Amino acid sequence: MDKFWSDVTRQLTPYVPGEQPRIDGLVKLNTNENPYPPSPRAIEAIRAAADGALRRYPDPDATDLKAAVARFHGVPVDQVFVGNSSDEVLAHTFVGLLKHDKPLFFPDITYSFYPVYCGLYGIDYRTIPLADDFAIRVEDYGQDAGAIIFPNPNAPTGLALGLDAIRKLLTAHPDQVVVVDEAYVDFGGETAIPLVSEFPNLLVVQTLSKSRSLAGLRVGYAIGQAHLIAGLERVKSSFNSYPLDRLAIAGASAAMDDKAYFEQTCQAIIRTRDQLTKDLQSLGFEVVPSAANFVFATHPAHAGADLLAALREHKVIVRHFKHPRIDKYLRITVGTDEECGALIAALKQIL
Repeated sequence: MDKFWSDVTRQLTPYVPGEQPRIDGLVKLNTNENPYPPSPRAIEAIRAAADGALRRYPDPDATDLKAAVARFHGVPVDQVFVGNSSDEVLAHTFVGLLKHDKPLFFPDITYSFYPVYCGLYGIDYRTIPLADDFAIRVEDYGQDAGAIIFPNPNAPTGLALGLDAIRKLLTAHPDQVVVVDEAYVDFGGETAIPLVSEFPNLLVVQTLSKSRSLAGLRVGYAIGQAHLIAGLERVKSSFNSYPLDRLAIAGASAAMDDKAYFEQTCQAIIRTRDQLTKDLQSLGFEVVPSAANFVFATHPAHAGADLLAALREHKVIVRHFKHPRIDKYLRITVGTDEECGALIAALKQIL
């Protein structure tokens, strides 16, 4: 019945999310979810918000959440935009700030939603090859860009750029918007938010799905100078006036304010990631240095797809991408020590 589809729908190549199977005893290390529960303060706030007020529409501006984000990062409230997940924030950014006469530039190995947004919104784009070691080389982003976007740390490699490199890129492109997608920055990267006051072309996007254990709540935000935020607000208000419900606003605000719990869980994941890297290397894996809550690893004697299938037989699932440059690699989410131990035990049997 696709005769009823529009031409846009026919031409789309949709994003394929990591699977969410329902298998008893599964060790799920495929979608970069946080292995620890959300802040108890966030859970308490959600419960408190689940009252009779749910009959009312939520605050369209999510004022409390914007204030919590501004407090955490030390920025003015008018530099904060919030949305239903960082994916929605990115979607509004693509149509509101990244669609220009010249093509949008992003890495050839990166978050695979970027080309999907380009297809959805009719944005011309160009992919810039990573270096042989998967590093982003800012000098490769020439003057023909209409705008630039990249994750930092990058996905699925986990490699991060320092602020000096980002500053160099911003300085070289004063007339183009540069979006830094920081979904994983809290696990070892360096946020570009301190550069926002200096560069009017910089937008930084973050999420509460990873470092604040709220993937199921769907909350993201962007920080940039007020003129960029105003552009995003125009797009949001032309799409959905109430993107965040009352429970999301309450839970996300409480999570942003619970800095101690946030830091505690991030440090636990970093410690487990370091041990997981050592354990994988002891089995002969080559592991890309990661600043994220996942590792990107390959074994010289075993194909990535074969390891993926073999691990599934042991009820361990990880992520594999069929991109020509990375099809030998597995992206492995950092779980708890016990989950990562189960992964290593399975790999020892497989290998």
